[in-house]
Amino acid sequence: MELKPESSLHTVVAVHSDDGRVGMGSVFTHEALVAGAMEVLEELIIGREFSSPTAMTEELHQHTFWMGRGGSITHAISGINIALWDLAGQVWGAPVSHLLGGNHRDHVRPYASLLMDEPARLRENLLALSAQGFAAFKIGWGKFGREDARMDELLVRTARETIGDDAILAVDAGGSDGFWRNGVRWALDTSRMLSDHRVAWFEEPLNPDDIDGFVRLTAASAVPISGGETYTRRQAFTPFVDRAAFDIVQPDVTKVGGIDEMMSIGRRAEDSGMTLIPHGWNTAIGLAADLHAAAALRFTDLVEYCTGSAYIDDLVVGGWVLDADGRLAVPNAPGLGIEWDREALLRYTGGVDLLSV
Repeated sequence: MELKPESSLHTVVAVHSDDGRVGMGSVFTHEALVAGAMEVLEELIIGREFSSPTAMTEELHQHTFWMGRGGSITHAISGINIALWDLAGQVWGAPVSHLLGGNHRDHVRPYASLLMDEPARLRENLLALSAQGFAAFKIGWGKFGREDARMDELLVRTARETIGDDAILAVDAGGSDGFWRNGVRWALDTSRMLSDHRVAWFEEPLNPDDIDGFVRLTAASAVPISGGETYTRRQAFTPFVDRAAFDIVQPDVTKVGGIDEMMSIGRRAEDSGMTLIPHGWNTAIGLAADLHAAAALRFTDLVEYCTGSAYIDDLVVGGWVLDADGRLAVPNAPGLGIEWDREALLRYTGGVDLLSV
């Protein structure tokens, strides 16, 4: 497990209305950076009459271009935007997915996302997740692409043999790792090996800035290529979509700018023959937002489920429940539609009661 309760990789934010409603959001950025961004943003939102999440969030973007466009401020705006959509659903008495245009689906398949380990340990982890009801998996990082081709193949073969032929399997190289050195030639060779093991997509095989490499790779790869988890704002995705640099785009709702940015990216990608599958290595709030976005997008029928994370598993009253087909129901209560566990939030926020006005 990478995400631990004592880690500070994620920050929860709450937006309170004067009638007692609370909208919840999540930011994929250290608390200190979010606090600094909030000092800039609070004067743009505190005391405002609520209009719409889209309009209010766009004002935040427009008024902060010169203060960190695409950086920590955009990350913080992500949390505010998610919270505003949660609040809007409560005000208007509808689930967020309905406000986004309506549901194409009422259930979405989560893929269990886990870091690669030694083959024996990887097999053990996958068996445990299969027993929990997951039917889709993504293995990533670890030794993959960092040792040799034999280890890469052993890890993928172990995973496929463990989960069986019918389960979905994706592989994440983790090209956003510091000083990632593998290039297009390695990625093409690896894609052929992944195709032999019926891998659904190959994620982040190149440095995130290598748009020319992604264009070449996606055009020639034996399996679909995905990426985009580190990008912020819809505009950052535009050249990758326009140049067909990915088959699958993967914005993270808790850093890209929120639900509005994710929906804009998803619809633009769909019109260009691509699919959006959210990056979701964040929190239960991010997962809830992803489920609503997946319901409202035409082709998004998968969401990432970060396994072994207290921030995913502990924040929801009753936990997350897979149906018999290994899917999660899209929440149908107003807003994000999730009942948050107050005690867990108090525990992980150091005693700050975000749900109290």
